[in-house]
Amino acid sequence: MSELPHVFDATTETFEAQVLQKSLQTPVLVDFWATWCEPCKTLGPMLEKLAGEYNGAFELAKVDVDKEQQIAAAFQIRSVPTVFLVKGGQLVDGFPGAIPEGQLREFLAQHGISPAEAPEAAAAEPAPLDPQARVDVLRAGIAAEPDKEELKLDLALALLQTGATTEASALIEALPANLSTDDRAVRARARLDFAKALQDAPAPEQLEARIAADGGDLQARHLRGVQQLLGGEDEAALEQFLAMLQKDGSYSDNLPRKLLIDAFKVIDDAALVGRYRRSMAALLF
Repeated sequence: MSELPHVFDATTETFEAQVLQKSLQTPVLVDFWATWCEPCKTLGPMLEKLAGEYNGAFELAKVDVDKEQQIAAAFQIRSVPTVFLVKGGQLVDGFPGAIPEGQLREFLAQHGISPAEAPEAAAAEPAPLDPQARVDVLRAGIAAEPDKEELKLDLALALLQTGATTEASALIEALPANLSTDDRAVRARARLDFAKALQDAPAPEQLEARIAADGGDLQARHLRGVQQLLGGEDEAALEQFLAMLQKDGSYSDNLPRKLLIDAFKVIDDAALVGRYRRSMAALLF
């Protein structure tokens, strides 16, 4: 039985209550899979990750077609993986085969499914590890499971936050095809492009001192903003780039505008991006 949030194993006995009845209140994705199916090993973990990320905006029902042949027959499953969406007690849509994460998100969005707010109880959870501690934990995990490629992507992202761009780049370039197109890998490559600006850059505290002494020091704001973006301080980075646009939008061949647009591409927070897009538009138009 799955212990992941909003993910459960559906059986013939539970299907009516856990899928059909549940779908009257919450959409249910039904993932038909098999232990011998290679594409299932890519799609399944991706669906499980999104179920957790969407915080209950949909439930994920896993159906092992070898164990639950009656359900597979009822849905006329001819190949795996196959995914169906059940809403209001009815099958409304679906797709065969493994598709990229971006297309999965589009599929959900087409049916009005978007991430729900995390429950307030999450505030009591332990604080996340700092980037270097996360790097250490992930290195240990990879040592224990060297064939688990997902951990290498996680390590690359953590390394980016510590400034270890060379190692992060090598890890990202070595990812297998199914992970190299993952949204996180695409964003990581874009963040690496930002990192090129930081060669021989002053330390963060020096840049902060320069900005405090002269708010119009756009070079300092540029470098500090990139440091913050790579360190996961997305809003602080956008504030630096927006301040640059306010003070001199034409600086260095319209660099402030380019920085904002490129940052929007790599930040995985639609609400934050939308807010700063509007602020940028207000300044430009």
